[in-house]
Amino acid sequence: MDPLSIARHRWVNALQTALLVLGLMALLGAVGWLVGGPGYALMAIAVVVVLYLFNPAMSPALVMRLYRAQRLDARTARVPVQILQELSERAGLPGSPALYYVPSRLMNAFSVGDRREAAVAVSDGLLRGLDTRGLVAVLAHEVSHIAHNDLRTMTFADLASRLTGLLSLVGQFLLLVNLPLLILGEQTISWFAIALLIFAPTLSALLQLALSRSREYQADLGAARLTGDPEGLALALARLERVQGGLDRTGAHARLAHPGTLLAAHPPVHRGTHCPTDAA
Repeated sequence: MDPLSIARHRWVNALQTALLVLGLMALLGAVGWLVGGPGYALMAIAVVVVLYLFNPAMSPALVMRLYRAQRLDARTARVPVQILQELSERAGLPGSPALYYVPSRLMNAFSVGDRREAAVAVSDGLLRGLDTRGLVAVLAHEVSHIAHNDLRTMTFADLASRLTGLLSLVGQFLLLVNLPLLILGEQTISWFAIALLIFAPTLSALLQLALSRSREYQADLGAARLTGDPEGLALALARLERVQGGLDRTGAHARLAHPGTLLAAHPPVHRGTHCPTDAA
């Protein structure tokens, strides 16, 4: 793909991301308005913004402890560490993310953190199932997520979605309490408002899913730019599709919502564990 096409797709994805985030905020504001008026709408949006700006993110190292992941270095995994360092330099990151090993037979990789502090985890199944070309493509995809601060974007979307669901539940409770008055005609509420209160969590989840897919596509473009090998990425994704029906591409925030899922069927990592790409 030529640089002009990549730039055009990046702008389209950036616009799509902005529209989806605005859609999530508009939905949150609408539900807040129905529950308590314009003051509640503004307060709900302000709460999400404040939590996003001032709530410190979980340390990448702490997240990896939740997954019982083992830190890798140039002595235990020379090739993957060197690949990650090279990709990080190309992406303009201030430093290379820490690399972790997860003893799972599933072919999976994920990243946490932001440009200042980040970590990338790769599973045993991924290291054994991909050749060097495929590993480069997958690591480039994760580095691209970090370079674009996708976790922060998806955290913001998750906060908006969760608060929308909470306000929707409150609104449905108030609707139930006032049901006798609605039946007697002493109070009125539009069917549109009722439908919005009921379906707001579903709509919010769909917007969040669309946002996640947009960021994944942008990460694919970023990986192709970092490696100069879009075919390598396509081959790696095809391999993942054949092995286990596709890569878990729901975003790091979704994976963090269920800590331990990746390792549910596997023993904890021990200090003596090594990955299959250990340095000779």
